[in-house]
Amino acid sequence: MEDYLIGIGRRIRKLRTEKNLQASELARRADVSKSLISRIENGRAIPSLPVMLSIIAALGEDANTFFDGIPAPRSARYLVVRPDDHQKTEKEAADGFEYDVILSKNLLTIGFEMVLLSIAPGAEREKVVTDAFELKYVLEGECEYVIGDNVVPLSEGDTLFFDGRIPHLPRNPGDRHLRMLVLYLYIENSATKMTY
Repeated sequence: MEDYLIGIGRRIRKLRTEKNLQASELARRADVSKSLISRIENGRAIPSLPVMLSIIAALGEDANTFFDGIPAPRSARYLVVRPDDHQKTEKEAADGFEYDVILSKNLLTIGFEMVLLSIAPGAEREKVVTDAFELKYVLEGECEYVIGDNVVPLSEGDTLFFDGRIPHLPRNPGDRHLRMLVLYLYIENSATKMTY
């Protein structure tokens, strides 16, 4: 079941777009907020069972078949991910931001996702929140990372770790693409406090 959780958002988005439903309409039908639908679809939140069942019903799908085709857990003690296995995904629907999912897994009670993020020079979007702790490693380029009211300058080789529930935004002030390796550590208990 752990491996299924990461694929839920992608499945919901796929079914919603196949049915030509806007996120706001699906949210209305499922009696949840549009922002929650967006966060689930973009891998920024894992729905509770009642919310998930409500969304599946709002899509007109059978809960028994909703999970068909989502990869089953592997029994190997290791996992190799090749570049061709990466999945491109859209997180915030913002031009110039490209997310390349390297790996998404749940380990015991910790869900994590590893992503290559490429940001074009001058690309902009709004701040977002994530139900995860986030670790960013700058592979190339420069970044101004906005966390709450703070702006943190980052260069190649710098690492940043923070609580993604604080509104945040990466900006590329340079004249070339910014590439970051991003690790999301999903929070199971929203009351979790980060300590250093």
